[in-house]
Amino acid sequence: MQDLKIEEIGEILRDRIKGYDTKVETSEVGTVISVGDGIARAYGLDQAMSGELVEFKSGIMGLVLNLEEDNVGIALFGEDTEVQEGDIVKRTGKIAEVPVGENMKGRVVNALGQPIDGKGEIQSDETRQIEVKAPGVVYR
Repeated sequence: MQDLKIEEIGEILRDRIKGYDTKVETSEVGTVISVGDGIARAYGLDQAMSGELVEFKSGIMGLVLNLEEDNVGIALFGEDTEVQEGDIVKRTGKIAEVPVGENMKGRVVNALGQPIDGKGEIQSDETRQIEVKAPGVVYR
């Protein structure tokens, strides 16, 4: 049997630790407490931002509109029958935005700016947020 010296073991461990890549992905999730009329209420999304997109377990997307102390109100982009009390909802960390530019002319898109006209993806380098503050009266 081969004898290993303490220095050799230490060197092997150092080499293995150098090659170890630690990537930890965290996501904030909440739980749906009520659903009705295209609006869901969820708790547990303490860091959610107004206008942020969230994704439900069923794949339905939603837009955070109402931030309260213990829950958030979410407008659903889909059938509210696909979201049930107790379902998990996950933050995306993205404020809702849609593509803009010449390639959007004549296209039919849904509320998230995704094409629904069957003409393929929209090639756009620019996006704009859905919710923006209107310019002041004097500026207009």
